[in-house]
Amino acid sequence: MGKSQNSPTPFTSWRNTRVVLLFLVVLGLFCGAGWIFLNKGLYLLPGKMCEGTLERDVVKSVLPAARSADSGSDNQGAGYDLTFWCHVTTSNDSSISGEARVQPTSPEKWLAYYRGSGGQNRIIRVSVGEIEALSQVDPGADTSSVYVPCAPPGVPSYNTSQPYAVVGEARIHGPAKATGVPLRQALTDFAYQLAKHAYKLAECKDPRDFPETLPRYENNR
Repeated sequence: MGKSQNSPTPFTSWRNTRVVLLFLVVLGLFCGAGWIFLNKGLYLLPGKMCEGTLERDVVKSVLPAARSADSGSDNQGAGYDLTFWCHVTTSNDSSISGEARVQPTSPEKWLAYYRGSGGQNRIIRVSVGEIEALSQVDPGADTSSVYVPCAPPGVPSYNTSQPYAVVGEARIHGPAKATGVPLRQALTDFAYQLAKHAYKLAECKDPRDFPETLPRYENNR
């Protein structure tokens, strides 16, 4: 019995397969290009931002993808009155920001501030030498801080008896990609870099050897 005239030949079947494969490749490329267009924001940020205090990889690890993103930094004052700011904002209303200020405060007052009235806020802490760091554990807090003792120049006579420090703080606004310990660690590392930079900008009198990184939270839960 002979073959039907409508039966596909091997050549026709291969041609149809090629058409399907080509369609799938084009569709994949189109979807990939669309994803890049809609989520390119964080990838277009500089590798290092805010005078080297914040890295793009850190931002990518804590903020969700976005079509566009913008970064900026500024500083105001000098010595005992210095403040340094840094921020990254995105088109999906998520942002990471922080600042480091030179201010008259003791470790006890710094800790009490983040614990809140009556010690209601739960925090985790790490330290190395005189440098202390903490992060709030309560859901939705998403704030970390670092305390570095500093003897700034130009302190007013009425405040000479007060201990001074550089206090770095970092936080997330809006939806976050990371949660738990990874988010707290990233924010604390950011606050630490801000504090180190402000310590140098303020020309704190005592030379200080800053460790490369602070102790990790996963070892101090």
